[in-house]
Amino acid sequence: MRRGDGGPFGAVVVKSGKIIARGWNCVTSANDPTAHAEVMAIREACRKLKRFEISDCELYTSCEPCPMCLAAIYWARLGEIYYANTRRDAARLDFDDDLIYRELARPISRRRLSMRHLLRREALAVFEEWRAKADKIAY
Repeated sequence: MRRGDGGPFGAVVVKSGKIIARGWNCVTSANDPTAHAEVMAIREACRKLKRFEISDCELYTSCEPCPMCLAAIYWARLGEIYYANTRRDAARLDFDDDLIYRELARPISRRRLSMRHLLRREALAVFEEWRAKADKIAY
């Protein structure tokens, strides 16, 4: 944050009591809206451990994770999360993730972002191909 990398967020991934990865917000410096501290730390931990599942690790973060980071935490199968500031604390600084939390609770047809369902049959064919793929790595 002090170097101008991004917002006031940081995170570490810990395995067996040792920090194995660090992440900080790089949204503005990387021009990447997904470069949140938690995501950056998870990416680094997975690179170091050479695996996409890190259930034997914990995440320590400076703020309650936003919906995107929370989803990444679930996908990484992290064992536990520790956080300092709340999402309401972040909202007071204009980091208002509550909008996303509210939108996710709404039916798709009532969300601000227009979403249209199309080409399901064609898309299902790819899913069926995946189901039959003998050498897939399940996650």
